[in-house]
Amino acid sequence: MREDVQASKHRTQAAKLSAAANGASAKTADAELMARIAAGDPEAAKEAIDLHAGRLHALAYRMLNDTAEAEDVSQEAMLRLWKIAPEWRAGEARISTWLHRVTLNLCYDRLRKKRTTDLDEAPEQEDPAKSVQEQLEARDDAAALRKALSALPDRQRAAIILRHFEEKSNPEIAEQLDVSVEAVESLLARGRRALKAALNSAKGAQR
Repeated sequence: MREDVQASKHRTQAAKLSAAANGASAKTADAELMARIAAGDPEAAKEAIDLHAGRLHALAYRMLNDTAEAEDVSQEAMLRLWKIAPEWRAGEARISTWLHRVTLNLCYDRLRKKRTTDLDEAPEQEDPAKSVQEQLEARDDAAALRKALSALPDRQRAAIILRHFEEKSNPEIAEQLDVSVEAVESLLARGRRALKAALNSAKGAQR
């Protein structure tokens, strides 16, 4: 039994070392790509677009629920990447993390212009029994889901989208939202409660 525990610890440590090595390798690859972009390499720019533009558009669309605005936001995020390329410092961040953060901030700016009230002041709903994960996986009513997501405060919506649609881990979400992991957990909990209440209410109205 003790040998099994020890072996498990070794496997865990090996997995952590492998993840760290992969992360360092990815940052090195990102730095090389940014250096090529800064040098005006058109193939590097195309490679960055192929790697990231689609996911940025999907993220922006889920935040804004508007195809044209999502296109504008994703293009603006990529343009900002070109501008920052000469100043890119290797090892500090992944390109994907930086782009997600820029995309979210651009979405926040557009959402602020649309809203006249602070949705963060809305009272939170009681937690219904059914989990938001079941609701998201079922997706029986995409329109209701989009409407429920649109009603969430910006950061709650971003956290829910990154966790359930982008499948990011809480530490990754924390880095992209520039908050603590504890704050991410709070945003997810509050967002899930609000989503569950809205989705269950929509189902009740259809009966």
